Amino acid sequence: MATKKPENMSFEEAVDELESIVQGMERGELTLEQSLKQFERGIKLANASSHKLQQAEQKVAILLGNDEQSPLSDFTDELE
Repeated sequence: MATKKPENMSFEEAVDELESIVQGMERGELTLEQSLKQFERGIKLANASSHKLQQAEQKVAILLGNDEQSPLSDFTDELE
């Protein structure tokens, strides 16, 4: 099975995979090399998830901040 790039995953998919990685590492059944690969994957998933949360927070702030008296703000989405 091909592994999706973290930036192409939904937030929920990334969190589910991250939880699975943590559980696997906690069991202690991985070799050092496997653990390092899983750790690297986990960092990528965490960073992508953090970025998605920041984007969502920015969208909410824009939506809540926009009223008829407030100036329009640009929204930048680096992944698109």
